[in-house]
Amino acid sequence: MSFSIGNILFQLIVFILLMIFVAYVGVRPVVAIMEKRKKYINNQIGGAEKNRQDAEAYLTEQKSEVERIRNEAHGILEQAKTQANAEAKAVLESAKKRADLMVKDAQEEIGLEREKAISAIRDEVADLSVLLASKVLEKEINPNNYSKEIDQLIKQVGNQR
Repeated sequence: MSFSIGNILFQLIVFILLMIFVAYVGVRPVVAIMEKRKKYINNQIGGAEKNRQDAEAYLTEQKSEVERIRNEAHGILEQAKTQANAEAKAVLESAKKRADLMVKDAQEEIGLEREKAISAIRDEVADLSVLLASKVLEKEINPNNYSKEIDQLIKQVGNQR
């Protein structure tokens, strides 16, 4: 086996040229494909990261919205309780005023009826007194007759009631 420098040098140059050609034709497209794939993956990662951040922002927004609605609902409930208490108090006060007015009217009516009864009794007593005086004056004053007249008068008064 003989080694010749010219032959080795020629093979070395052909090998280097072949390597340059393979690098230019074979490796460069592979590197370009790899670079394109790297950009695509980076874009996907960036998009996923952006989507994650958007989801976190949306979640935070939803939590704050839920809290705001919860506070609003609590406020509405408190307002409804306050309004219900105020209305119940107003109804009770109105009922108490009506009851007081009814009691006052009843007392006035009782007073008027009492006055009417007293007036009627006075009239009746006056009539009876006049009747008694006329009966007494018609007859002589005799203790026996007098007690009989009083008894009769009492019976008449009892029968008229």
